[in-house]
Parts: sequence; C-alpha cells; structure tokens
Amino acid sequence: MTVRLGTRGSALALYQARTVAALLRERTGVECEIVVIKTSGDRLSEAPLSEVGGKRLFVKEIEDALLTDTVDLAVHSSKDMPAELPSGLAIAGVLERADPRDAIILPAARGATGMSFEQLTGVVSAGTRIGTSSVRRSAQLRSLFPAADFAPIRGNVDTRLRKLDEGQCDLLVMAAAGLTRLDYGARISAFVPTDICVPAPGQGIIAVETRVDDHRIATLVARISHAPTRAQLDAERALVRGLGGGCQMPIGAYADIRQGALAMTGIVSSVDGARAVRANVDGSLDAAEELGADLARRLLDLGAAPLLAEAGGPLSSRPQ
Repeated sequence: MTVRLGTRGSALALYQARTVAALLRERTGVECEIVVIKTSGDRLSEAPLSEVGGKRLFVKEIEDALLTDTVDLAVHSSKDMPAELPSGLAIAGVLERADPRDAIILPAARGATGMSFEQLTGVVSAGTRIGTSSVRRSAQLRSLFPAADFAPIRGNVDTRLRKLDEGQCDLLVMAAAGLTRLDYGARISAFVPTDICVPAPGQGIIAVETRVDDHRIATLVARISHAPTRAQLDAERALVRGLGGGCQMPIGAYADIRQGALAMTGIVSSVDGARAVRANVDGSLDAAEELGADLARRLLDLGAAPLLAEAGGPLSSRPQ
C-alpha cells in the first residue's frame, strides 16, 4: 500500500516528511510517495514575514491539495499551522517533540559554540544586528537587548546561516530543532532558556494533517503519534485560538511536561518589546485544551488584547 504525502520542498520540510514516511513504513508497512508542493511562503522567500505573513502562508497550498484529494496526508512544522484548520481537515498525529528552545548562532569565523546564554549576552552591544524572521523572538529579545538592532532575515536554514556568515547580521536567532534536524547543531553558540524567550506555540513539533473523513489514513497516522507531545500541542494551539492570534503574532506558549502533568507559560508582547503580559497555569495532560483556553483568558484579563491589536491581530476589530 502506498499513500501520497504532501510537503514543502525545503531541506527541513523534506527531512520531516521522510521521518514520517520512515515511521509509517516501520510501524504500519505503508509506503509514502512524497509530493513536493510550493507554498506562498516559499514564493515570497525574501519578503519580511511581518509584511506578507498570513495564517496559512506556509500551508495553504498543501492543505488545498489535501482537500482536493491530491495527497492523502500532509506533514508540517506545527508552528506554521493556523490555530483554526480549514473545515474537513484535522491533525491526526504528531511526532515526539524535539528541543523547543530558540538558539543563537554567531558567525562561523568566530567559532563560538557551547556558550551559556549569560556568556552570550556579553557579546551583544549597541548596534549589534540580530537577524530573526520572527516577530515573537524580536519582541521578547528586545527587552533583553534594547540597544541592539533587529533585522528580518528570511530563507531556509542553510540560506540564513550563509547570510550570517556573509555579514548580513551579527548573530542569528532560530529554532534549535531545525538546526539539529539538519545536522547544524554544532553551529549553535547558545540556547535561549524557555523562561527567557517563550517558544512559539508548537515549536519543535512535527504534525501530520489528514482529511477528517479519511479514517483509514487517520488510523495509520495514530500509530506513529506521540501522546504526551499531542497534549502539549493541543494546549498551545488552544491558547492561540483563545487569543485570536496567528503564527506571525508576538505570542509565546510552552506547555512543559513535569512529573506527568503540564506546566504552561504564555506571553503576549508588544512588537517593540516594551510591554508584555505573562501568566502560568498547571494541569492534567488529559485536559490540555481546557488548560490552554484558561491561560488565554488569564492573558486577556491581564491586558493581552490591546497588545495584539497593536500588532495587527484579529482582536484589533473587537471591542476592548
């Protein structure tokens, strides 16, 4: 039996797709035909995400292929997925979460690796150019590095590393998971603790999306899914839904697993990093979505809505 697996064509996306395909082969005997689909995010690879970002920028064409039965399942970086999926689609399973932290990379010529975050802060001074494609990262890190300059930097993992080494920025901030998956872990100068820069919802999680009425494929995907990671993702996505935000908003959410329960942190920042609201909740893995929704309500009570409105989120059209 062969199924059609839709994915983007970047090196990281293909790694993720091949990982899912290998697990399906190992655990179900199913073979995957990998179908590469170019998305809007790929076509606009040099434009700043803050200018072109939509909730489905990196997934729309792939989800459209699912809905038209061009592919049977799709593999995504879960942090690229909108909080509300198109009618008829669902996340059927997730792989075990990789490192959720952000990582800081210095140019290869400096050869600086294995530093603590505290050591690395010593190299950031007035005018240091920090490259990141993420509104969330720049918003949270601006409060730590107010004298630094933040510059948008786009492209695949290897493209961004090349731009760093060419001097287009002085240091780079990226997801640790993507670097390690592509064997660039040795380039990481320091990891950013999750309590200093709260990760993007779903960061480090590979998600498999299917049609809700395709029970055969959903059953196969369920056999490779990691239940604790699914609880983390459900909680983090519920928080985003509760806030009405998207993947290009200054929202951080991380549901850590501690002693068999979820310890969840959420943050909403102003784009300039000058203001932020933050809250924490704890709860059962079995009530993950309720936990995320509760945390969203707490953040709204603390004043998250105006911050999201300023950032251009859906809440801007709601009465405050």
